[in-house]
Amino acid sequence: MMRSFIFLLLFSLTSCNCALADPIKVLFDQGHGQAFTIERSGELQLDQFAGRLRDNGWQVEATNALLTPELLSGVDALIISGAFKPLSANEINAVLGFLENGGSLVVTLHIAPPLVSLLDKLGVTSANGVVREGDTSQVIDGEPLNFNVSNLKPHPLNAGLSYFSLYGGWPLRPHHERAQVIASTSPTAWVDLNRDQVLSDKDAVQEFGVLVTGNLGKGEFAVFADDAIFQNRFLKGENEKLVDNLSRWMSQKNATAKGK
Repeated sequence: MMRSFIFLLLFSLTSCNCALADPIKVLFDQGHGQAFTIERSGELQLDQFAGRLRDNGWQVEATNALLTPELLSGVDALIISGAFKPLSANEINAVLGFLENGGSLVVTLHIAPPLVSLLDKLGVTSANGVVREGDTSQVIDGEPLNFNVSNLKPHPLNAGLSYFSLYGGWPLRPHHERAQVIASTSPTAWVDLNRDQVLSDKDAVQEFGVLVTGNLGKGEFAVFADDAIFQNRFLKGENEKLVDNLSRWMSQKNATAKGK
């Protein structure tokens, strides 16, 4: 009888601990024309990205709904990946409020124009063309649009990385003190401003940011120049490590914001 009582007591305590656990929830926005989602498999899809976040302890969900304060109220991290349609003014305000209250925001760009307004509120601007790497030692398979990014500043997102690989990205530049570049191209990278597909005197040649982070209120955001880095085809090696860093960064920011 005593053994049964002790067993039931231990079982109850274990059950209570599980019930009291505070899961961390990441929400993927899929309501802005995203072609690549977490539900589908395939070379360009994001199911492996979502799976790795789950392996790291995240409760992963997706939404096609408008982003509102109510929708984001139970969310710890929001990922806006590869949007093809812009967020409305009300949605942008909801995202900013989410950040100010301590949420983590991750934005990855497939095309930059739909997210210009949101990025501007974060203190980030983008060029009007994709970046090509001029350092051939960093270029992947002879295609300057695809290259390794090894110019990394100390930051939790870059911890333990020698580089990460980018497959067609948009140059990023902070225009507010809240944002800073933590990964950039070599100084020989260029943007094809006259769109003739070759490097010429009319093109911009310089070091371009490809990963920007910053704070807004209690929250922190990260803007990646490229969304392909987390797609199934490219989620390997250092890019896979980058996901683990991203997971830890989002977890730590939310623990700090909640006073855990």
